[in-house]
Amino acid sequence: MSNSLKIALPKGSLQKPTLDLLEKAGYNIYTSDRGLRPSSDDDSLDIYMIRAQEIARYIEQGFIDCGITGLDWAYGHDVDLVDLAELPYSRASTRPTRWVLVVPEDSPVKTVQDLEGKHIATEGIEITKRYLAEKGVKASVEFSWGATEVKVPDLVDAIVDVTETGSSLRANKLRIVDELLSSFPHFYSSKSAFDDEWKRGKMERMVMMLKGALEARDKVGLKLNLPEASLDDVLERLPSLRRPTVSKLTENGWLALETIICEKVA
Repeated sequence: MSNSLKIALPKGSLQKPTLDLLEKAGYNIYTSDRGLRPSSDDDSLDIYMIRAQEIARYIEQGFIDCGITGLDWAYGHDVDLVDLAELPYSRASTRPTRWVLVVPEDSPVKTVQDLEGKHIATEGIEITKRYLAEKGVKASVEFSWGATEVKVPDLVDAIVDVTETGSSLRANKLRIVDELLSSFPHFYSSKSAFDDEWKRGKMERMVMMLKGALEARDKVGLKLNLPEASLDDVLERLPSLRRPTVSKLTENGWLALETIICEKVA
């Protein structure tokens, strides 16, 4: 029987950026509108599309070898996994996902201590409970099935919600009291999969390719021809990752230069 790696990818808001990243890393994943078992041009990958909230738990229980899910959900489940890499991407930007404690702009609440005995709605129940315990605050925490922002102040005193830029919160006249957690997706493995030599090697190669794709996001290749006499001056000014490749042209006194630079140079 050929080797196979069971990997879970996040279904939902992280699905498209995750599949795009995998494609840039050289892994083409083929999905259908309703299919939860995508295929790939890498026959050794056995892929499952699972909600990000559940991936860490399934990995720890051994149903899945590895997967990509947010640090927040692994933290929320308090699972014992091998953390192979942080992958700095998110749903709509390159910023991390932030879990924040939020109240209306005109709320008298200034700190989390002001929520003693109050009601908080959130999708991240365990994240919120751990935060409150660390702060020594006792409050009622209820699960929110969505549209969490509209529940304050009429239904609850505060919410804990996810944001990247904070623009939606500001548009709804909400104010951030505190940040509970900042989270990027991570590549997690079960301990048993990591102890398997073939699976560990496969996962480490995937991580290397994914990190390379992320590193290349803001890089561009630069090619130019220049007089040989100008080489030292150009090298001094050029912000390259390493010393560029320089080769002679057929025309005497001219060189070809190739390098990789950041797309945005201050």
